Amino acid sequence: MPDYRELVSHIVRQLVSRPDDVRVEIEGQGRHYMVRIWTAPEDLGRVIGRQGRNVEAIRMVVRSASLRSRDRVQVEVVD
Repeated sequence: MPDYRELVSHIVRQLVSRPDDVRVEIEGQGRHYMVRIWTAPEDLGRVIGRQGRNVEAIRMVVRSASLRSRDRVQVEVVD
């Protein structure tokens, strides 16, 4: 299984102004995983992006990384 937590963490830390406040957790069973992202309140908009473009791009990268191992991974930004 690829390290989805590290992948998402790396991407999000490049987007935000306070990378030390980024927290990414993963939970799951079998081939289904949920990746949750927490950031500083002022960086939440940067992670989501205009009309959700940034978070959709993150989801697309994770989806591409999960194709080979046939995992199902969901990415969620937590307030």
